[in-house]
Amino acid sequence: MDEKENLLQVTDKALCHITEIFQQEGQSKDKGIRFGVIGGGCSGLSYKIEFCEEKENDNILFFGEVKVLIDPKSSIYLKGITIDFSDGLNGKGFVFKNPNATNTCGCGESFSIS
Repeated sequence: MDEKENLLQVTDKALCHITEIFQQEGQSKDKGIRFGVIGGGCSGLSYKIEFCEEKENDNILFFGEVKVLIDPKSSIYLKGITIDFSDGLNGKGFVFKNPNATNTCGCGESFSIS
């Protein structure tokens, strides 16, 4: 099994929503969805999501027709996470279930790792 296959998981619900957004925004099939980590947020690190073309050294994973891009630096922080989508009473959006996070903020958009 390729190490990239264990990098992250995306639930069917999240994949469905990503596909819908691709279609609504008229994104090119050449582009993928990039999941990344940037400095900031109340816990030190924040998740970043964007549509973009692949870059050199990206980790590229395919979930059906959805191409997921992760830069090498972010892959350290994202390894083992599950990306889900919630549309319940507490809000609508992507949910990152990160087993590596030692601290998360109340909004769930930032985290820290010891």
